[in-house]
Amino acid sequence: MAEVEEALQRVEAHPSVFGTIVANAEGVPVRSTFENSKAAKYAGLLRHLTLMATSTVRDIDPQNDLTVLRIGTKNQEIMIAPESDSLVIVLQRCDG
Repeated sequence: MAEVEEALQRVEAHPSVFGTIVANAEGVPVRSTFENSKAAKYAGLLRHLTLMATSTVRDIDPQNDLTVLRIGTKNQEIMIAPESDSLVIVLQRCDG
């Protein structure tokens, strides 16, 4: 578990990263740099989106699996790494 914490600290130290969330399989945040209500909102919504993306990837190729979902907007980029029992969510500002 110490390796996971160290990896998260390295990611959070990047200047463009403004938040991280680790959520359980149900989308409930277990570790976050945001206040609880904001983390819960992000995790809940992104869990649903990740489940749909995972299903889409599997429908296209049953032998494949989603490893990272990356969403870019004008102001930020959201990266979601789904695992069997958790979601790791990283939010960063766009430089442009």
